[in-house]
Amino acid sequence: MSVRQLESQVALPTQPKADVGEDDLPCIRIAPRPRWQIVDFRELYRHRELLFFLAWRDVAVRYKQTFLGVAWAFLQPLATMLVFAVFLGRAGGLAEKVPNYPLYVLAAVLPWTFFANSVSAGGNSLVANERLITRVYFPRLIIPLSCIGAAAFDFAISLILLFGMLVWYGVVPGLNIFLLPLIFILLAATAAGVAIFLSALIVAYRDFRYILTFGIQLWMFATPAIYLPPDALGPRGQMLAALNPVQGLIFNFRQALLGGELHLPSFAISATVGLLILVLGSFFFRSVERYFADII
Repeated sequence: MSVRQLESQVALPTQPKADVGEDDLPCIRIAPRPRWQIVDFRELYRHRELLFFLAWRDVAVRYKQTFLGVAWAFLQPLATMLVFAVFLGRAGGLAEKVPNYPLYVLAAVLPWTFFANSVSAGGNSLVANERLITRVYFPRLIIPLSCIGAAAFDFAISLILLFGMLVWYGVVPGLNIFLLPLIFILLAATAAGVAIFLSALIVAYRDFRYILTFGIQLWMFATPAIYLPPDALGPRGQMLAALNPVQGLIFNFRQALLGGELHLPSFAISATVGLLILVLGSFFFRSVERYFADII
């Protein structure tokens, strides 16, 4: 039997094609974001996997092909603590006024290092990801926020050094230690606000990259909670210093960790200023976000 005879005898079942009307097609509406909406949290949530990927990429690149690996997360705060302990503690006589002065400094240097690394990396993040921004669409806010996640990883690693110091000096934290997550979240929000603002600013004015480098160093010395005794500024000076959002948060972070008395007024002032920076930074970022691909 030939192939043509076989095809004539076997009738293959066929299904009629259904007519697809316009009502059956999915409708995608493209509309501008409302003016009152500073951050689209739903869009950020849809791209949460990209946020985690970028944060992990920063961590992997930082420790790739390094001799000491994650030990660098210990060395930076440890070196800073030793400098303060030797020059201010021993030579400056602060070690006589503050018990366990190395631990006292380290408990403030760790959150400061997290803040400084977040702002430094986040401020330069948009320029560093130029090709990614110009080739594909995603919420640009994810890029500076991913730097906060990478710095948080280093902070979590460095906590091992801090708790080791607590055991060495025999310091037992009190119940205020449960406030540490709240203080850390506020510190991360402050760092995110500064990083978001600077990242958008550096896209247009590249010379702010160099200002950021030594500006972070000056900011550290403008935060006396890191190296001065708790009562060195006095009540009024402590309130004025709290206008620096890092001052009140770091001071109360250390007090909560070492079992000291919290200073709620400075905490409230610094937290308010930090959240205000986050709102204003996000607003500025949104106002110039549409021009990133053109000027970067």
